[in-house]
Amino acid sequence: MLELHIKNMVCNRCITAVRKELQSIGLHPSVVEMGVVHLEENEVDDGTRLKLANKLIELGFVLLDSSKTILIGRIKNLIIEKIHRSEYLDVKVNWSKFISDQVFHEYNYLSTLFSSVEGITLEQYIIRQKIERVKELLFYDELSLGEIGFKLGYSSIAHLSAQFKKITGQTPSQFKKTRAIDMKRRPLDAI
Repeated sequence: MLELHIKNMVCNRCITAVRKELQSIGLHPSVVEMGVVHLEENEVDDGTRLKLANKLIELGFVLLDSSKTILIGRIKNLIIEKIHRSEYLDVKVNWSKFISDQVFHEYNYLSTLFSSVEGITLEQYIIRQKIERVKELLFYDELSLGEIGFKLGYSSIAHLSAQFKKITGQTPSQFKKTRAIDMKRRPLDAI
């Protein structure tokens, strides 16, 4: 069984699209998850790999090949999954422990690697993902700011509001007022 890593898979539609592309070029995926594909094949020839890489690029995905790039992709997928798919985040999420436990590397190494490749710290990436989730929840207007803060593990509304303004340049209230005009949300993989 061969394992492939694919960057920018952030939702169930991504999984469906990747599965369809794999099958269209004659590959047999046994498991397709966020960022990871397990094929029934033991190896893929260079021509098929190139064809797959090009098809994935057309769909907005990237086939990862270096171990460091794969590691960063796994870290991003873990963060996205935790923030965007969890019902509630604990205020005391120990991100360094969570990430290092999941990818089996020391956090200092992961943090340095992430910063050198992505140009931002892991902490900044986590904050940006949380703010994107706040934007989404504000846009749908089903929860109060306090409920959103609780859902995303903020210790206070003031802390959430300060981070939101620092990242977006607007307060949550200002964003809510302008959401009908300009949603200002970005795809998760572009954050």
